[in-house]
Amino acid sequence: MLVTALLDWFRIRARDLPWRRTHDPYAIWVSEIMLQQTQVKTVIPYWERWLSELPTIESLANASSEKIHKLWEGLGYYTRVRNMQKTAREIVEKSGKRKAESGNDSCKFPQNFDDVLALPGIGRYTAGAICSIAFNQPTPILDGNVIRVLTRAFGITTNPREKQTNAQLWQLAGELVAHASHLTPHVSACSRLNQSLMELGALICAPRSPQCGVCPVQKFCIAHKKNLQERLPNLGKRAATTERRFLAFVVERDGKYLVRQRPAGIVNAHLWEFPNIEVVAVAGRVRPSVRAATGSNPNGAQRTDTPYRADDFRPTSVKPFCTIKHSITRYRITLEAWRADLANLRAGAPISRSAGNVSTAINAPGRRAAPPGSWLTLAQLRSLAFTSAHKKILGLLEPLG
Repeated sequence: MLVTALLDWFRIRARDLPWRRTHDPYAIWVSEIMLQQTQVKTVIPYWERWLSELPTIESLANASSEKIHKLWEGLGYYTRVRNMQKTAREIVEKSGKRKAESGNDSCKFPQNFDDVLALPGIGRYTAGAICSIAFNQPTPILDGNVIRVLTRAFGITTNPREKQTNAQLWQLAGELVAHASHLTPHVSACSRLNQSLMELGALICAPRSPQCGVCPVQKFCIAHKKNLQERLPNLGKRAATTERRFLAFVVERDGKYLVRQRPAGIVNAHLWEFPNIEVVAVAGRVRPSVRAATGSNPNGAQRTDTPYRADDFRPTSVKPFCTIKHSITRYRITLEAWRADLANLRAGAPISRSAGNVSTAINAPGRRAAPPGSWLTLAQLRSLAFTSAHKKILGLLEPLG
């Protein structure tokens, strides 16, 4: 039987991951949120550092925004960490109400599936994972790994993103974990069944070149029998990739660098970065010049919407510093960093020393106000959470500082 085969295989082959050594729902919840869109090997040091710095729900609820963003720095999708803190504060608030009503001052993660699902940033998959792994409840899970295993094992050829197929997969996942719950010889069978499905998809039933020869459920797998492994799951055509180009400016005065904090409500909100703009070519020019992009020659390039005004930067001189290429979902991004001098900054003018000051303006007769931001030393910059690409710029600056 497929469920028994999975449980037996997982008992022997499961990886020794740190969050598998605990039943603490808080620790398991942190791992599940971190593992979204992120590889296990990347998550391990983040999870260990997080639990060391913020070991309880209360500590997360009371942490500063700067602390949680710094601990999350590099994991991306920062809405996740802000939702985690919202959830922690909601749990603490409800615990406070219970204490006032009954005198019970314990702050516990909820165990009821519907209560977990109602928390900020927790969807059906995450709620099912927490309830099954932490509390051994027969709650199904369905992520990319599980979808791949189920579509191949049961020979499902329709697109998992379609509503009917998705419902079918949730039903199958529910039936499997429900069956596991009745297998008394297995300890924590619901937890291990769900983890075995994820583990099989991660280690054996890979997207390309699955290792069918060592698969514990090979004899049950319809895709293997019909040689459909490479065609399933049927996810349809991939979205076309989009190229994007950014220019970043490294401006230094008196041992301090100009940086800005991204405002709320946009991608990478609250993180820090060097001043930058996004540009696209016009009039057949594939790579507009820096001066064109910053407004000196507006016919040379078209600026896209950014949280900052591009005309804040009219450099008197620029020279290349580094080029960073990276990908986010379907976007292929090129970030060109330039050392820059700004004509509107006077030597010896007062500069902000506070990381919290993001509206510094230096006025001089006959000159425009300097661009808003904070002037900080390298030591101060290292204490802030930067976007991934801009953290690489900072890393290249450090040896020069």
